Amino acid sequence: MSDLELSVDAKDAGSARLAPIKWLWHGILPIALVVLLLGFAAVDRRVLSPANLLNIAQQTSYLALFAMAQSVVILTRGFDLALGPAVSMVSVGTALAMASATTAGHDTTTVLLAGLGAGFGLGITCGLFNGVVIAMLGVNPFVATLGSYNIAIGVATTLSAGRPVQGVPDLFSRVFYGGSIFGVPAAIIITVAVGIVLHLMLARTVFGRSLYIIGTNPRAAAVAGLPVKRILALTYVLCSSLAALGAILMTARTGSGEPNLGGSLSLQAIAGAVVGGTSLAGGRGGVGTAVLGALFVTILSNGMNLTRIDGYVQMIVLGAIVIIGVLLDRLRQERSQ
Repeated sequence: MSDLELSVDAKDAGSARLAPIKWLWHGILPIALVVLLLGFAAVDRRVLSPANLLNIAQQTSYLALFAMAQSVVILTRGFDLALGPAVSMVSVGTALAMASATTAGHDTTTVLLAGLGAGFGLGITCGLFNGVVIAMLGVNPFVATLGSYNIAIGVATTLSAGRPVQGVPDLFSRVFYGGSIFGVPAAIIITVAVGIVLHLMLARTVFGRSLYIIGTNPRAAAVAGLPVKRILALTYVLCSSLAALGAILMTARTGSGEPNLGGSLSLQAIAGAVVGGTSLAGGRGGVGTAVLGALFVTILSNGMNLTRIDGYVQMIVLGAIVIIGVLLDRLRQERSQ
């Protein structure tokens, strides 16, 4: 029997023994979401207002995209610290491309395509850079994405001169931010569609299953003949592509290219993925965990904003949430051994 088969069999046996614990664990987060909402609502009734609930759903749609992006690389025992700056870079690049195309006298369709092409082009380039450095050159993901973090910030700041880039067409914002179907905002619809496609890819394709195998046992994956380096490189491209989509949607919301749009998104995305249940040890997680985690982080931020908790205190809380999520993940690993 191969190393890969032994690894999978051991994992299945452990899962069978820990089924009750697993179900209990999955039930904790939904309960925590309800408690969190009711707790904030007790302080400020606006938390449960229809307008605020719709706002929470829309904010979650953005963060869910970034949490899903982080999840795919965390599945392989990596992460992307450069996600936030990449969002800023894509936002600036998208706005500049549309502004330039408008100045050149192109029609609206060409302007929109130029912006989308520039945004996704920058996102894919960033992901390809990370993938090559990590997978092909063997650089640690922390070091590699920390380096690209600074590169992306430098590119975004240089292109924009540190100022918001104007010239985004109204149609762009109307379609990707103001647009809706049966009252459901475009961002939510796009995120749901992407989530369904990503879930099917992870669950039913060779590439998707390979991410779990690599995260569970990289050595066994290599012995089994999987092209580990190529898969890892493509994973970082996928991560940055999802981040680019989120950046484009957020640019439509702001109506301009923002060099500071990424802000703390790298931490928030990791928090969403980890709190949802994606393991930093690799091999466990998915779309559902990313969405639940993103919803938790969004409700937490929304509630703290409405109850007027200082922004710096919010940063402390978010950092503590990440640490708690990692500790709980470690506890799960110890129980499974």
